[in-house]
Amino acid sequence: MKQEQIARLENIISKDYSNMAGMTILKEGKSVYENYYNSYTEASRIHIFSVTKSIISILLGIALDKGYIDSIEQKVLEFYPQYTVKKGEKTIQNITIRDLLTMTAPYKYMFNPYIKYFTSMDWVKFSLDKLGGKGRIGKFRYAPIIGPDILSGILVEVTGQSVLDFAKENLFDPLGITVEKSIIFHSKEEQVAFSKATDISGWVASPTGINTAGWGLTLSPMDMAKIGQLFLSKGIWNGERIISEKWVVESTSEQSRWKQRNLPYGYLWWVSEQDNGYTAMGDGGNIIYVNPEKNMVVAITSVFLPRAKDRMEFIKNYVEPIFEK
Repeated sequence: MKQEQIARLENIISKDYSNMAGMTILKEGKSVYENYYNSYTEASRIHIFSVTKSIISILLGIALDKGYIDSIEQKVLEFYPQYTVKKGEKTIQNITIRDLLTMTAPYKYMFNPYIKYFTSMDWVKFSLDKLGGKGRIGKFRYAPIIGPDILSGILVEVTGQSVLDFAKENLFDPLGITVEKSIIFHSKEEQVAFSKATDISGWVASPTGINTAGWGLTLSPMDMAKIGQLFLSKGIWNGERIISEKWVVESTSEQSRWKQRNLPYGYLWWVSEQDNGYTAMGDGGNIIYVNPEKNMVVAITSVFLPRAKDRMEFIKNYVEPIFEK
């Protein structure tokens, strides 16, 4: 019976989700399904876009656990003493790490100045220059790319390591996740090629060498499932504590809300009210979905496609009914 359901599921993927690269499902900590579609394989590494944000959140939590950061209530500019605040600007001086984690920091731009960001030499400074303005601290404003890099800069400042090296030592290596290298673009063509590639294991970095926080990481669905399982296990992996339970709970509980869409948000994780679950989501249909009530993790990688079909709807309608028991 289940094999027939899985066959129907894979037929739906082939028909309606042509950009899906792979899916891994863990139930009670064990793999119950792993498959790849549309010519992609286990070896493929896919750009997971904004799922990267949730990885950065985990690294901030580890840095907090290890005492590199005293509190997420610390002001952002404490970590950038060399940064010069423009005359008359006050808002930026009161923005905290928590404000960045909960997407409640204001920015000076109405439309994302992506070209200027990508062509600038320092993506952290560019983001700092756009932080603050006349907006109100505490109001949800999702920052897709420009802004989160400030958190990467803080990690580098407090640990003395690159974000990738810190991640390897404290998260990736313990979980058996391989991310081979930092990737610095030297031309627009290289960036475009990266966005289409499926065989690059790495994490994009700015020209100054600081890894991105809002995008730029490539992983497999099994890698992503391991991240989800780490959180489902409240921060423990193979009997070893990787991150504090307190951070896991806080990260995946409502800390702010996107009122226009009525969506609760944690610390760079989306929170699901209907099943106490939580999700890391990236453009094109990349997702780590954790359902504690069903003891299940679903991880999906997808190559970028504008206005890709909703993966949460896919999981709820087609995946959970097969694997929830």
